[in-house]
Amino acid sequence: MPSAHVDTFARDHLPPPDQWPTLRFELPALNFPPQLNCAWELLDRQVEQGRGDRPCILAPGLRWTYRELQDRADRIAYVLVHDMGLVPGNRVLLRAPNNPMLAACWFAVMKAGGIAVATMPLLRAKELQAIVEIGQVTHALCDARLADDLLQVQASHPALSQLKLFNGSEAADGKSLEAAMARHPAPFVNANTAADDTCLLGFTSGTTGVPKATMHFHRDVMAICHCWPPHVLRPTADDIFIGSPPLAFTFGLGGLLLFPMAVGAQAVLLEKAGPEQLFDGIQQFGATVLFTAPTSYRKLALQGPALRGGTLRKCVSAGEALPAATRALWREATDIELIDGIGATEMLHIFISADEATARPGATGKAVPGYRAEVVDEQGQPVPDGTVGQLRVQGPTGCRYLDDARQARYVRDGWNYTGDAYWRDADGYFHYHARTDDMIISAGYNIASPEVEDALMQHPAVADCGVVGVPDEERGQIVKAYVVLRPGHVGDEALMRTLQDFVKQTVAPYKYPRAIRFVNELPRTATGKVQRFLLRSTHG
Repeated sequence: MPSAHVDTFARDHLPPPDQWPTLRFELPALNFPPQLNCAWELLDRQVEQGRGDRPCILAPGLRWTYRELQDRADRIAYVLVHDMGLVPGNRVLLRAPNNPMLAACWFAVMKAGGIAVATMPLLRAKELQAIVEIGQVTHALCDARLADDLLQVQASHPALSQLKLFNGSEAADGKSLEAAMARHPAPFVNANTAADDTCLLGFTSGTTGVPKATMHFHRDVMAICHCWPPHVLRPTADDIFIGSPPLAFTFGLGGLLLFPMAVGAQAVLLEKAGPEQLFDGIQQFGATVLFTAPTSYRKLALQGPALRGGTLRKCVSAGEALPAATRALWREATDIELIDGIGATEMLHIFISADEATARPGATGKAVPGYRAEVVDEQGQPVPDGTVGQLRVQGPTGCRYLDDARQARYVRDGWNYTGDAYWRDADGYFHYHARTDDMIISAGYNIASPEVEDALMQHPAVADCGVVGVPDEERGQIVKAYVVLRPGHVGDEALMRTLQDFVKQTVAPYKYPRAIRFVNELPRTATGKVQRFLLRSTHG
């Protein structure tokens, strides 16, 4: 396929061909043409087919149609090319909370043939510096309110020479992105990108503290739109999506931008999307599809009476394992069955899931159409149903790390090894056991952190918890739980013993937490995952 990239950095730093996963394009919808630009497929096509006046992006006090988003994306693409000197293949760092201008900037980068490097708003200068260095980023579009840390990075990285700020106060000097947009026309002629031109670098969310850049093509963006959404979520053009994950997280990019636009629906973008803001947003915008993490569902369940019978009809959980207790709590509170799923930055989005009608408590689901999944042993041999092993996956997307030796650990024999321990039942449902690095070995027993967490979460005093293994001279490791209590409960010795006894009665007694620490909150990534590596480093 003829690449449009003048800057060949991405293609030059793909993993060696023998380290690529086997890619499968078995669904008819995955037969992509050689030249493909995902901005055309998701945005321009909607306008061309007469849906330009449909609402597209919603935010407090703002409503953009598909045509209005296209106009802004075209103007930003002109700024990138004509003012900032972007050539196809250049990397463009995007830094903003979830808001309409960030969406417009993302599509502008696609149109111009650039590579979007979206970053979490909470990242600081040290973390941004690593991203700029790994991706050799040359351009940046940044929300003015988040500029300080990026400006620090730019001062020490002269290669990051082109930076425009947006959403700031009216710039008298005319240097803001909005001022530059006003000087350029629309429409913009999209770069004639190849289907296998890299269009985004997705950085892993950092549960281990060491980021990796995953490389995704234009066809990958469209592939995830043709697999999980039509077969599991089944959205319609009348849906209104809302959620908490940042667009810099591939779960958020898909759920809050790509998937709604693929069917001509609407997306609500909230800069702050805690449970309180999500509840208000659902009510204000009449949202029908919700994407958030289990932690948020537990808190939103307190608003069950107000949500029950409202506009919500589809609720998706991902980002961390969904405890059976949380699924039951949400169903009881709202009468809505959660759609669970597991995805990975390396795979771009969800590859195992189940819809509401086929969901089973404690099970993630089955392989999404377009993907295959297996549970295997250390030698890569499939294990019998009911046996815990390593999860591996193949499909139309797969892991391609940017110039990273860890590629050989993630991809083996053509399969993506996700780092999750799973077991499969006789009906083909996959059940999450633990991250392979979250297994606790205590006195010879293998204990999965999520299993103990799920048991603790069933106790009415527990609002949240995280479980890790900590060193112990006698047993090698012991199970330690960090517990956040619900209001009205006191974290004393009596409650500690009560929780320990409760776990013994819920799961095998050897799995109970021999140590419990009561805390006000758990350390989490911006995507909601418990940072167990931080809990392990805190033995107090």
